[in-house]
Amino acid sequence: MDGNRAATIAGFVGALAVLGVLVWVVGVGRTVDALLSADPLALVLVAVVALVWLTTWGLALWTVLRALGSPVRPYLAVFVYAGAVFSNNVTPFGQAGGEPLSALIIASAADTEYETGLAAIASVDTAHFVPSVAFAIAGFTFVTAGAVQLGRNLVFAAVAVAALAVGLPVAAYLGWRYRYELEAAVVRLLTPVIRWVGRVVPKWSPPTAKSIAARIESFFVAIDRIATDRKTLLQTLGFSGLGWACLVGSLWLSLYAVGHTVPVSVAMLVVPVASIASLAPLPGGSGAIEAVLVTLLVSTTVVPAAVAASAVLVHRSATYLFPLLLGAGVASALGADRATAKAKE
Repeated sequence: MDGNRAATIAGFVGALAVLGVLVWVVGVGRTVDALLSADPLALVLVAVVALVWLTTWGLALWTVLRALGSPVRPYLAVFVYAGAVFSNNVTPFGQAGGEPLSALIIASAADTEYETGLAAIASVDTAHFVPSVAFAIAGFTFVTAGAVQLGRNLVFAAVAVAALAVGLPVAAYLGWRYRYELEAAVVRLLTPVIRWVGRVVPKWSPPTAKSIAARIESFFVAIDRIATDRKTLLQTLGFSGLGWACLVGSLWLSLYAVGHTVPVSVAMLVVPVASIASLAPLPGGSGAIEAVLVTLLVSTTVVPAAVAASAVLVHRSATYLFPLLLGAGVASALGADRATAKAKE
């Protein structure tokens, strides 16, 4: 636990350092001035749009859990998703690092198996890639149509869009196509490790290889159940698409709040492309995402760097800090409930 806490603290220190360097490069005084001059009404609208984003993605989780036979009330799904966002935002590598904890939060709230919770959050996160690709391609098409030439940053954006549109679907297909080989490889790798942990940790009986295989199989069964349910897929993608539209709107409104309007296509491009930076070894990709957003905004618009940085800080406060605080409360409440339940046993 102490090691995990130290890693989390180190990650946040790193993220703050990256943000500090970013603001220092674009100009601390100019960034602060832009923030202080922000339109209060527009800031309120940014917060409202961010809340709608969180709600729509929470409803995507609600749809998936209902299809898996572990339904929860819609409002509870939104709070649980906030807890999942919290886990993503406090662990390095974003969703890749936070999904195991997210699955535990979901399983606890929905009173279901851990594998079901993992399948639910994995399905929702995977579904988010489909609308993000559509937004990125549409945004890139309109932005490049108005560009005189492709600068270095737009070339980077083109590569990122290609990775979203081609690389991720291919990886997902190969992972599903060879899922049984993947299952066998995971069992071979985990069994010796778990047995060693069982010898070190007192009063703990490690699961057998057969048990591990059964758990992995139940995960794939849950994924297959969602993938073959057309109604669930359409509803999940619909809620996800609305969420992406809100994220785009949040960035656009943040720029408007500090006195600049940009084509919506710019926000459609930079928001999904910057989300790739969440894979950076920082909590939720914080620091890296802001840097990519500012870089792309400056290279695709006439917005000054300091103003772009101030708008990005507003946008990320609404879509990173707010879910972080709300999700922390959800995770703490669920942890307290589990502790109480164990005490009663």
